[in-house]
Amino acid sequence: MGANFITGTGTDIGKTWLACALLRHWRGEGRRPAAIKPVLSGFDPLLPQASDAGALLAALGREVSIAELDAIAPWRLAAPLSPDMAAAREGRRIDFAELVDFSRRAIAAPDRPLLIEGVGGVMAPLDERHTVRDWIAASGLPCVLVAGSYLGSLSHTLTALEALARVGAGVTAIVVNETPDSAVALNATLETLSRFVAGIPLAAIARDSAPADVARLAELLC
Repeated sequence: MGANFITGTGTDIGKTWLACALLRHWRGEGRRPAAIKPVLSGFDPLLPQASDAGALLAALGREVSIAELDAIAPWRLAAPLSPDMAAAREGRRIDFAELVDFSRRAIAAPDRPLLIEGVGGVMAPLDERHTVRDWIAASGLPCVLVAGSYLGSLSHTLTALEALARVGAGVTAIVVNETPDSAVALNATLETLSRFVAGIPLAAIARDSAPADVARLAELLC
C-alpha cells in the first residue's frame, strides 16, 4: 500500500476534496486507509465538522471529536492565515521537528493507504525558516501535486514542481482539478502541462466524471 503527501499549488485548490474522495474510494473497496492533516489554519472550534480535518474524519468514517481531531490534526490554528502567521497570532509556533516526527509515526503505522495532507501551497511558511516543501522533503514521501485549470495555473504548477525538484521531492502525480467557469479548458491545461512534465503522470478531475477520475488515481497511488 502506498503513502503519499497531498500538496497543492496554493490554498483552496482542492487538496481536502481530493483526499476525501480517495479515502471514500478505498473504503468502498474494503480497505482501511488512514489520513492526517497535522497543520490546520482557519479552524473554528465551534464548527469542527466544517474544517478540513472534520471532512477527513468523516471520509474515514470516524467521529469528529476532540480526541479524533488531536489524533490527525494536533496543530489547529484559528486565523485563516499562513501557519506561521496564524501561530504567531496565538503566541505559538509550529515546532518543525515535532511536526516531522508526528508525520513519520503515521508513516510507520501498519501498511495501508496513507495520505498526509499539507496546508496551503508548496511554499507556505510553517515557521521562521521552514515551508511545506521542507516538510515534504523531511517526510521522505512522494507527493501528489494538486493544481487547477484557471488562467495562471500553468505557471503556478510548473513553479511548484521546480521548487519540489530543488529538494529532491518526488511527485507521484499531478492532479488538475477542473476550475469552475474557467476561461481555460481542462484538456488544454493538460495538453500544455504534458509538454513540460515528461515522466510525471497527469490526472484530471472533471466536474462531470469525478468518481471515474478518482478511481484511476487511487489505483496509481496504491
